[in-house]
Amino acid sequence: MAEHLILLAAGSARRFGSNKLLRPVEGKPLYAHGLAALLAAAKMRPAADVTVVSRTPEILAAARAAGAKAVESPLSEQGLSFTIKAALDALEPLAEGDYLLFAVADQPYLTAASVAALLEKAAPPTRGATLCFGEKVGSPTLFSASLAKDLRALEGDRGGRSVLRALGGECLRVQAKSARELEDIDLPGQLSAVCK
Repeated sequence: MAEHLILLAAGSARRFGSNKLLRPVEGKPLYAHGLAALLAAAKMRPAADVTVVSRTPEILAAARAAGAKAVESPLSEQGLSFTIKAALDALEPLAEGDYLLFAVADQPYLTAASVAALLEKAAPPTRGATLCFGEKVGSPTLFSASLAKDLRALEGDRGGRSVLRALGGECLRVQAKSARELEDIDLPGQLSAVCK
């Protein structure tokens, strides 16, 4: 059984207006915070590996340098579903007992501890799980390999949240340590705020 930790770092950042993932937050690029959290969590799990999906050469190079698998995804400009499919293509063939954890690259305060807590659910009979704080759900999300077909069926800019919703009560919730962990950076004003 393998646990594949996937950093989705290929978005178009249309609302932001430029490649926000390269903008500095507390001394390092925005994407680097999420990458560090996944790498640290993977070190705690003997069956875990890290994959970074991106269209940005600097991010792909940094992923390789850190020991992660780097996957180029030129079709990601068409939407999140294409980034997810690029990750699945790179990880095939998946074994029945494998799990996929998807994290987005614009959450600078996600902690390795919360990622590790989510990975604690990566065992049968779990089919899906999500990080949350109180009633608010967010990223990362966890999927059994049995849901890979459903993830492949996503279209356009739809992510895996719809797959988890379809599970209903089967989707487990794992509490983050703080609401801040779920915060993502979508607009330049938010970046200015976190850099203060």
